[in-house]
Amino acid sequence: MPERNIEFGKYGARGIKGYEAVARQLDALAGYIATPVTARRGLQARLHYLTRSDHARAAARAAGLTVTDRTLRAWLEGRRAPSRRNLRRIEQAYRTVRRENVARYLVARLNRDGRGTRVEIHPLNQSGVSRPRQRVVDFRALNVRRWDRIVAAWAAGNDQELDEAWVDQIVDLGSQWGQYEYVTNVGFAA
Repeated sequence: MPERNIEFGKYGARGIKGYEAVARQLDALAGYIATPVTARRGLQARLHYLTRSDHARAAARAAGLTVTDRTLRAWLEGRRAPSRRNLRRIEQAYRTVRRENVARYLVARLNRDGRGTRVEIHPLNQSGVSRPRQRVVDFRALNVRRWDRIVAAWAAGNDQELDEAWVDQIVDLGSQWGQYEYVTNVGFAA
């Protein structure tokens, strides 16, 4: 696809890749714990989420939280505090496990029995582009009916697959789909 090799931002346009905007929106729908991991309450909430069952513990270990049960108990009881590196691992493991847990629910919610979800694509911010170089890129809305690949790639944290899955869905825009590879925001409410 030659359109995907355009030098983005060369003349001052600002935006992000469309798949990144979709990932942000899916993260918002996932409903993460709002309290930061650095606060005691946030740490306790994440640790309880990651240790509430054997399945959760196994998923946390698979996601990179490889500490002993004794250390986990000490953290939960407040006798010891995790290092910054372990705080990052706890946060990463929590987000990974949370994504895996909500993925199936989000697919059903977004597919809506084949009806799909209405998506609003907000075009690039061209305020930094000189007038003669500005392009007319309109606000677009389309109905995305197949969210399976998008949500699976998001849950796995595979950015390349998420990009490909997103581009496959916006080809419904016809010849203009390349104009929406970079966007200001992608919004949908499910």
